[in-house]
Amino acid sequence: MDTINAGDTAWVLIATALVLMMTPALAFFYGGMVRKKNVLSTLNLSFVVMGLISVQWVLVGYSFSFGPSLSGIIGGLNLAGLTGVGSAANADYAATIPELAFAAYQMMFAVITPALITGAFVERVRLKAFVIFALLWATLVYDPVAHWVWNIGGFLRQLGALDFAGGTVVHVTAGFSALAFARVIGARHGYGRSPIEPHNIPYTVLGAGLLWMGWFGFNGGSALAANGVAVNAVVTTNTAAAAAGLVWMLLSWLDNKPSVLGIVTGAVVGLVAITPAAGYVTPLAAIVIGAVAAPISYFAIRYRQRGSLDESLDVWACHGMGGTWGALATGLFASKAVNEAGANGLFYGNPMQFVVQAIAVLVSIAFAMTVTFVIVKLIDKFVGLRVTANEEEVGLDISEHGERAYA
Repeated sequence: MDTINAGDTAWVLIATALVLMMTPALAFFYGGMVRKKNVLSTLNLSFVVMGLISVQWVLVGYSFSFGPSLSGIIGGLNLAGLTGVGSAANADYAATIPELAFAAYQMMFAVITPALITGAFVERVRLKAFVIFALLWATLVYDPVAHWVWNIGGFLRQLGALDFAGGTVVHVTAGFSALAFARVIGARHGYGRSPIEPHNIPYTVLGAGLLWMGWFGFNGGSALAANGVAVNAVVTTNTAAAAAGLVWMLLSWLDNKPSVLGIVTGAVVGLVAITPAAGYVTPLAAIVIGAVAAPISYFAIRYRQRGSLDESLDVWACHGMGGTWGALATGLFASKAVNEAGANGLFYGNPMQFVVQAIAVLVSIAFAMTVTFVIVKLIDKFVGLRVTANEEEVGLDISEHGERAYA
């Protein structure tokens, strides 16, 4: 017990609360972008995840992710039910805080990741199908990838992959899983033929602001100590978000007028992109990472809109593509001068780090998309993914919940 540091523990507990706040913040970010007949349904998807995955994490998720590694692929059931996870530190992951605090902090990452995917299929998914999907996806996609990247025995960590706060584990897996889900469930009725417009952009602005604030816990807390690395992560997080928001504003201004929805989306994309790099790069590098992330996601959205794919709220373009750039950029800009526990990237004399980052991204994309596609196809076959055409026309607030958001 003498290794426990009160300051480090307090910071991680605060960061845990900040990351938990991000899930209801995401609910409002998404909720403002749907039609008013589906806002309760959209908000509810995030809240369901908060309950479902919190329980799953305690029962098996933490053990699969951070339990003793089985051949670098998955953890065993040694820590199921958080057995043996208590007030003592675990030197493998966080030597100055109780392991239970580490487990709680990591739980919040497991919670928000499937919530991110919901933006791909809002306004048409059955709640029953989503609950089954979220549970299976967390267990079969999130937990293994978290194990590969963050567990000391995970094969991608052994390879040398860097992911400070979840660019690959959270954003790449969620973004490309969203793409696979959207392809299976199909477009909303009327998509491409009649306007489908956001019903409350101020909700989305509120959600984006709370996400920006919560991201200080998401990235800064990943230092797992109240130290200089945490400070660097907070500064780079804010800097990348600011740069991406400004660049997105300029892009939309050049197209037509500076979109408020676009500006806040750009800031979120900057937050996504800096996530894997936050504790490894300088603030100047963060400006570049955020500034480049904005056009990558901006034009990915334009590309998606030109096709027939209704990936409703652009999870793939923002999280999948933003996270991919961030993970690769870590292999360019990482510096041991910033974090001795990291590695130097290509621009600091180590081109192999970029190669390792690319391998980690490609493996994660292939795995997440394949497993998601299989899960969703099976649910569609045996349960049914989407509501009926009549239920979709009425709106999911009424057809799924029997409630209205607005009198």
